[in-house]
Amino acid sequence: MVTRRALSYLPQLLLLCQLTFLPAQVRAQSTYTLETEAEPDTVNRFSRQLPWLAAGATVLYGGGLALLNHAWYQEQERTSFHWFDDSQEWKQLDKAGHLWGAFHESRLGVDLLRKAGVPEKQAIWYGGALGFVLQSPIEYFDGRSPAYGASATDLLANAAGSLAVIGQQLAWGELRLVPKYSFHPTRYAALRPNVLGKGLPEEMLKDYNGQTYWLSVDLAKFLPAQSKFPAWLNPALGYGAQEMVYHDTAANQALGLTAYRQYYLSVDLNWQAIPTRSKFLKSAFYVLSILKFPAPALEFNHRHGWKMHPLYF
Repeated sequence: MVTRRALSYLPQLLLLCQLTFLPAQVRAQSTYTLETEAEPDTVNRFSRQLPWLAAGATVLYGGGLALLNHAWYQEQERTSFHWFDDSQEWKQLDKAGHLWGAFHESRLGVDLLRKAGVPEKQAIWYGGALGFVLQSPIEYFDGRSPAYGASATDLLANAAGSLAVIGQQLAWGELRLVPKYSFHPTRYAALRPNVLGKGLPEEMLKDYNGQTYWLSVDLAKFLPAQSKFPAWLNPALGYGAQEMVYHDTAANQALGLTAYRQYYLSVDLNWQAIPTRSKFLKSAFYVLSILKFPAPALEFNHRHGWKMHPLYF
């Protein structure tokens, strides 16, 4: 049976599909934005392709929602729409996931509309809203579930991801602060595999203990043009949490666990600042830019204090 949390990751899974199959010329860029001055023939050609791409993505997304909605409700009765406050659960790692997904969906939306020759402000506002539009329907399904409810804080996180793209594009015409994701397997998934996942693919989606969300800062963009700081190297701030088998404190404590937050300082690879003429590599770099590159990291948490990781995923 498809779980609610698998349903909530549908937009992110579709994001990966969109990024993977998007035409390579759309991703031919050297930073977190597309080249705005493309050849007219290229723009016209992509403008003709865009409606088909949009239609295909709409059918894929709509069909996925319908199938997962059916799977989720096939053994449950629907209730009237209602809200549920989950803002204190999972140390807010789920909210970070919503923001991360909405951000990169909105990034894709802006890039697509720019490449199609849509006027700049319209490309930013309409494309930047894509993350919120894709993520938010999930809350309707939650709101009709007797075991859950729609989450206002999920909607806020979705909006924050989209607004982070829109705000940066309006201020700088590019993205300089980019949320990223990394994962490492933990021992906690085995304690509750039906919720935290069974096997690496499921655990990457469900086990919040192994998820870390990062803010990768394109420092070179903030420095003077004559700066020698390498454009491919970003400082990164990370956030994670441990000992979360249940979101309920008492249930966790019954297992001898007490959830705690973790904070990280690391470096990241700015894939799209790496010069290359290969369309394949440009495409790969665009996709990889949603993920934090494994690197040494300094951790702080209130349980154990400071800790150095020689290589952190």
